[in-house]
Amino acid sequence: MFSGKVFGAVAGAAVLALSATGAFAQAKDKIKVGFIYVGPVGDFGWSHQHDQGRQAIEKAFPGKVTTTFVESVPEADSERAIEQLARTGHDLIFTTSFGFMEPTLKVAKKYPNIKFEHATGFKRAPNLSTYAAKFHEGRYITGVIAGKMTKSNTIGYVGAFPIPEVIAGINAFYLGAKSVNPDVKIKIVFANTWFDPAKEGDAAKALLDQGVDMLAQHTDSPAPIQAAEARGKFGFGQASDMERFAPKAQLTAITDNWDDYYVARAKAVLDGTWKSEDTWGGIDAHMVVMTPYKNMPDDVKKLAEETEAAIKTHKLNPFKCPVIGQDGKEIECKGNGALSDEQVLGMNFYVKGIEDKIPQ
Repeated sequence: MFSGKVFGAVAGAAVLALSATGAFAQAKDKIKVGFIYVGPVGDFGWSHQHDQGRQAIEKAFPGKVTTTFVESVPEADSERAIEQLARTGHDLIFTTSFGFMEPTLKVAKKYPNIKFEHATGFKRAPNLSTYAAKFHEGRYITGVIAGKMTKSNTIGYVGAFPIPEVIAGINAFYLGAKSVNPDVKIKIVFANTWFDPAKEGDAAKALLDQGVDMLAQHTDSPAPIQAAEARGKFGFGQASDMERFAPKAQLTAITDNWDDYYVARAKAVLDGTWKSEDTWGGIDAHMVVMTPYKNMPDDVKKLAEETEAAIKTHKLNPFKCPVIGQDGKEIECKGNGALSDEQVLGMNFYVKGIEDKIPQ
C-alpha cells in the first residue's frame, strides 16, 4: 500500500520523523483505537501485518485500550467507514492504504478532537499524521538475490498499481539485480488490485510464461509466490512471511513491522503527547524486516546478509547517485549523495534498463 514512524523509547531505533503542528492533546485513562484495512486480515500480507500491530496495542495496554477494525474496505468507498469510526467514540484511527488519503483528510477536518494516522500518504493536518516504511530497501536486497540466482537472466515483478511506492520498489529491485548481473532484464505486470488472488495469480503466470525464473510482488496475497512454486521457480514474500504457502520457492520475505509504531502512537494518545508527524523508517528502524534467507547457495545468502547490513548502517543506499532515468538522462540528485526522500516518495519514472512503460 502506498501502497508504502516514530518509535521513541518503545523501539529505540533511528527513524526519520518530520514534525508538524500537533493538535491539542490531553492524557487519557482509556482510549479506543480503530483501524481501516483495504484487504481482509486473512490476506497473510499487508492487512494481516497491520492487524498484528493492532493486536500488539491490546497486549501492551490491557484494560486501557480497546481496538476495532473494519476489513476489506474499497478505497473508493472508504470515507463512509472512516466516518463511522469517528462517530463511534474512537480516539485514534489508523487508515492503512494509499487510496484512503483524501477521505481520511476530509473526515479528520470534521473531527478535530480525534487523532488520525494515514499509512503511506503525504497529506497531514494538526490531527492527522502520516507513516510508511522504506520497503524499497528490502526490494533492493531481493533484487541482489534474484540477479545472482536467475538462470534465464529474466526476472519478473507483479505490481498492484503504478503509484510512486510501487515504482520505487520496482526500480530498487531492478537496480539490486543489475548491481550483480549486468545482463539481467525485468518484466512487469500490474494486477490493478491490492488483493485479488485470482488476478495476482494470473499476473504471475503471465510473467512465468514469458520466461522469468525469479518473481517479486507488490500485491497482498500469496498467489504470485504460489504460482512460482507450482512452476519450480523462486519468489519473495510480500509484507509478511509467506513461507508456509511456498516453502520451496520463498527465498526471503520483506515483512512490515508495525507493532512498535502502533504501540508508541497509542501510548502518545494515552500520555497526551501525541502530535502530527510524518514517519518513514526502514531496516535500521526495524520497520522493514527480512525473514531468514533460504533455498539459496551459501554465497548468495552471505551476499544478501552483507547487503542488508550495509543498508542498515547507511553504507549503501539503493538510490545512490547517479541515478539514470529510462530516457538516459541523469536524475537531479537532491539528497546527500542519493536521491532525496521526497524524490523517492514521489518517484514516477523507471530507471535505465527497464524496457516496460509505466501505465498511465
